[in-house]
Amino acid sequence: MKRILILLAVVVLYACSKGNGELIGVQGREEWYQPDPFGMLFIPMGSYNMGPSDQDVPYSLTAQTRTVSVQAFYMDQTEISNNEYRQFVYWVRDSMARRIMAEEVDEEAFSIAENDYGEEIDPPLLDWYTKLKWDEPEAREALEPMFYSPAERFYRRRELDARKLNYEYYWIDYRRAAKRESRDSEDHAFSMDRSKFIMRDVINVYPDTLAWIHDLTYSFNEPMTKNYFWHPAYDDYPVVGVSWKQATAFCIWRTQLLESFLIGNGSAIVNDFRLPTESEWEWAARGGLDLSPYPWGGPYIRNSRGCFLGNFKPMRGNYIDDGGFHTVKINSYNPNDFGLYCMAGNVAEWTSNAFDESAYNFAHDLNPDYMYDAKENDPPSLKRKVIRGGSWKDVGYYLQTSTRTYEYQDTAKCYIGFRCVMTYLGRAKDDNL
Repeated sequence: MKRILILLAVVVLYACSKGNGELIGVQGREEWYQPDPFGMLFIPMGSYNMGPSDQDVPYSLTAQTRTVSVQAFYMDQTEISNNEYRQFVYWVRDSMARRIMAEEVDEEAFSIAENDYGEEIDPPLLDWYTKLKWDEPEAREALEPMFYSPAERFYRRRELDARKLNYEYYWIDYRRAAKRESRDSEDHAFSMDRSKFIMRDVINVYPDTLAWIHDLTYSFNEPMTKNYFWHPAYDDYPVVGVSWKQATAFCIWRTQLLESFLIGNGSAIVNDFRLPTESEWEWAARGGLDLSPYPWGGPYIRNSRGCFLGNFKPMRGNYIDDGGFHTVKINSYNPNDFGLYCMAGNVAEWTSNAFDESAYNFAHDLNPDYMYDAKENDPPSLKRKVIRGGSWKDVGYYLQTSTRTYEYQDTAKCYIGFRCVMTYLGRAKDDNL
């Protein structure tokens, strides 16, 4: 009897190890719900009429009405502020300082720093959780190359040289990887090394604070150049003087910042932060109000009390009547029905898309996305990137949700900022209920 029981136990264990013969998927996977990223709002998927909702006043012929569909995504509730972008600048500054300090560590000490598994670890000076002590004698001497040389100092002040704040970043070019010529014609397997699709770039991250002067000829804006980005008074104002490439680099840095945290906690990663496509931007700006010229509806730019609903250049150029002067705080005025602030006015916003007058004719109607990665030697016409929403210096026409215009990807303006988006993991939030 005992032998029979042992035999039955072996049979049961064998059966369990083999499963039940049915397709049941991989078991033991935890249920997962995407948390809302801090400072972002959920924008549901939808189809809408993209393009002009009214007559094309300047007859620019750069957009036409067509029905498009957009996947669900998250979008920053406000434009990226000076203080938020400063976190990026400080991270680049501190990472450069830590690497300079690491070079001061003796190579022998560097090589013997190992964990219990014999793997090399960063020396103490690369501890990202310890605050840098900039004024210590050793650090002060080692970090001297990060500051202006004595000949460039103003009143002998030891100030950080912003020209040296360069950020090296990477991304995967999925579109290049998906091209037919990158696949083997016989078995459709990749015939190229994956490293061919990992792209790299280096860019200076400090905003062009001189934009306040070179954008506005014969206009006194030196105080804005001097104080706008770094002074606490402007912490909650939108960052400006940031090029399209800098905004893109910020999104990649923000992605790595969150992914490092999630991986460190053993959590699953989420989709990347990125600039919105112009179809996503317009869908979000409309706030679910189809055929409406402005984020709040329309057809007027004033409310029932006669107050302006956005920060722009009203009337014959009176910058005061709308409550602003130049930029205003990122949560000014009333949000649209999706809860997004300043989707019209304040600062125009970069999108991810290249600008082409005929893009609406050939872009797909499912998540339309025309992109062109312009190189340094490309003609200027290929470096145009779409900006949306109008700004504090623009007339009312540019506040319309359908108005599209452009700026060059390597330029920075005192009236252009940006906000980030993240594609939602799934179809809709209702799927997780």
